[in-house]
Amino acid sequence: MSSTGKAAGPRIVMMGGGALGGYVGAHLAQVGHDVTILDFWHDNIEAIRRSGLQLSGLTPEETFSAPVETMHPHEVSNLARQAPVDIAFVSMKSYDTDWITTMIKPYLSPAGYVVSLQNCINEETIAGIVGWGKTIGCIASAISVELYEPGRIRRQAPKATGDTTIFRVGEVHGRITQRLEELAAMMRHVDGTKATTNLWGERWSKLSQNAMRNGLSAAAGLSGREMDEIEPIRHFSMKLAGEAVRIGYALGYELEKVGKLDPQELLKAHNGDRDAFARVDAVMLAQTTSGARGALQRPSMGQDMIKGRRTEIDYINGFIVKKGAEIGIDAPANALLTEAVKRVERGDAPARIENVLPG
Repeated sequence: MSSTGKAAGPRIVMMGGGALGGYVGAHLAQVGHDVTILDFWHDNIEAIRRSGLQLSGLTPEETFSAPVETMHPHEVSNLARQAPVDIAFVSMKSYDTDWITTMIKPYLSPAGYVVSLQNCINEETIAGIVGWGKTIGCIASAISVELYEPGRIRRQAPKATGDTTIFRVGEVHGRITQRLEELAAMMRHVDGTKATTNLWGERWSKLSQNAMRNGLSAAAGLSGREMDEIEPIRHFSMKLAGEAVRIGYALGYELEKVGKLDPQELLKAHNGDRDAFARVDAVMLAQTTSGARGALQRPSMGQDMIKGRRTEIDYINGFIVKKGAEIGIDAPANALLTEAVKRVERGDAPARIENVLPG
């Protein structure tokens, strides 16, 4: 990788060039930002070097090729001879957070910071390495992107319209800062973005949404739409979310919507309110008529299972079980799913509905 001659602006490194990191990096590069993608899949980096990052979506305007600077792992030391990094996005699996943050730390500029662009709650891990003052969170929702072959990413969900937002960026202390506003403005080149004062509530709400989708797809071998169409699976998903919401409130978080679901409705349903249960069930069933191609796609953990990759189950459902135990609240559905995913991951059982259904 060479030092670029682009106009003055933040030096950006995307640590992870998979579906989400590549998608964001390509859009930022397309509008002129100085972006380098660091990825550990050799073929992916080589494909980008040959032809740029190839993106496609639901509309012709979303199809383009973005030339992006790239870096293999063994080339990271070259950063010592280049301009320091102003913004480092972590867009890798949660279990890779600590070492990848440690690797980029020496190359951050004095005012540089690290953004957790990940599914799970990793800000504390990042802050333990670079400091709380150099840590920002970025939550992505309803984006449904897939790296389906080296250098090629497709999006199967609509882009934001009107007041809808895909990205929420937040400081760990909850205040709106100048750098946060600048980051939000940058991310709006990718899709609808807001600067939030409620990072932790947003994070737990997204974690609750992932808890009811990702592991269930991995253990049962189902797409998003299939999980909503099969009534026993749909109701088990509601249990997963209900436990997560209960624990989130007990931890003191101000929860936002869990996907399209009201967290208070989920909690009422979890506590036995039949009317609330029926309302939540109706919202989930209505999702089966969605015309988005993303509804037919397996969530990321389901895709990881197919590809034989390590899952993030300990950082989603397992994390909810752990946090609940710390405050004396059990999460039996999340515990059951965590173990079911691990059995499938080890090869002790195939992915099937019976892994999660009682009896």
